[in-house]
Amino acid sequence: MMEATGVEFPNKPRIHDIRIGTEVQASPAWNPPGGTLGGIVAEARTRAEALRGRERELVHAAARVPTPARFEDALRTDSVGVIAEVKRRSPSKGWINADLAAVDQALAYERGGAAAISILTEPAHFGGSTDDLVAAVAALKVPVLKKDFHVDPIQLVEAKALGASAALLIARALSPDDLGRMMQVARSLDLEVLVEIRDEDELQRALDAGATVIGINNRNLETLVIDPATSARLLELIPAPLVAIAESGVSSRADVERVADRGADAVLVGSVISAAEDPAAAVRTLSGVRRIRRER
Repeated sequence: MMEATGVEFPNKPRIHDIRIGTEVQASPAWNPPGGTLGGIVAEARTRAEALRGRERELVHAAARVPTPARFEDALRTDSVGVIAEVKRRSPSKGWINADLAAVDQALAYERGGAAAISILTEPAHFGGSTDDLVAAVAALKVPVLKKDFHVDPIQLVEAKALGASAALLIARALSPDDLGRMMQVARSLDLEVLVEIRDEDELQRALDAGATVIGINNRNLETLVIDPATSARLLELIPAPLVAIAESGVSSRADVERVADRGADAVLVGSVISAAEDPAAAVRTLSGVRRIRRER
């Protein structure tokens, strides 16, 4: 079970219910993730335990860090926002760009019009580091998302201490109770959160937890299979006041236009722009697609 940093939070009331009929009565039980995601989550818990000895240091640093640019605000524009990811490798593709310099890449994305930058900090499978995040935060004007497998509150304290605007929470990686607790801890830190989902039940869990920025991952992180129909199905279910992001399988302007037609407020793109010879131009190609607001 998760320890919640010594602060007790009340349960967040449900703000919206996207399920209909018998689905409201019969939500599937949560089981720990398997496959690739299950292995990475287990490793993330080990990395989180290693932070325990630095807890006091991280709490003090989190309290002193300057207020960063707002992640959610950056995605509420007339165009579909591009969250450009610094990504050296992945479990599905292997090495994408082994020589990628995080700050140079992030600055190129910013020049290309990225609304925000995603920095992968997971070391073993994605080749990232917290040093990449710290350097990017210092160099950029746009908000920075800490992209990692956050499974323990101490990791959110670390994200805040490192200067991130927001951190990723993957619904499949957390039980419903733990997702709610992690959301509460993030709010207490004034750390924004991107909650990633892949089906209707996870969307409902994100809504129950009070998520205001929701990402739909077209990739099943347990099997690594991409299904573009996932975002096509779920985008229209996300309440209009919230920010909806399409993730994975977006590699061209036509892809951005396709998810924009379904009501996406933003896209998160990593592999294709991390491999590009001209990353600024690659981001520029994806930017400027008109945002079509959802009606729900």
